[in-house]
Amino acid sequence: MRRIVAKQVHCMGCGLCEVGCIVQHSKSKDPVKAYNREYPRPISRVRLEMNKPISFAIQCRHCDTAPCAVACLTGAMKRDEKTGLVKHNPDKCIGCWTCIMVCPYGAIKADISGKIVAKCDACADLAIPACVASCPNGALECKEGTV
Repeated sequence: MRRIVAKQVHCMGCGLCEVGCIVQHSKSKDPVKAYNREYPRPISRVRLEMNKPISFAIQCRHCDTAPCAVACLTGAMKRDEKTGLVKHNPDKCIGCWTCIMVCPYGAIKADISGKIVAKCDACADLAIPACVASCPNGALECKEGTV
């Protein structure tokens, strides 16, 4: 299974991981259009935690026993048997945000505009996740297999 690991000692808090994620999950795949012209504006599935001098990116850890999937009332949060990733189906989501409350990492975000949630999908369709590819310091690393 693909996992994204944050290396806090390399993070400088630039936020490019968030930008890369927003662009990847936008309709246009263009930074200017994603930020200024798309509605609803795509949201980052990565959260940059900063308490200088420490900063690091937080995203879904795709837990082995995923509390979000257990707590999901509709089955919108479910483990993909093929990839092992915990995926979110926005068509099933009712916006109760129970998954947000039970996530031990605070990695699930409320998408207020769509009244649903957004979480890291590890960019399963890309060779390298957008947040990892966007990080200039190598503070994010993609590991395949169990971590």
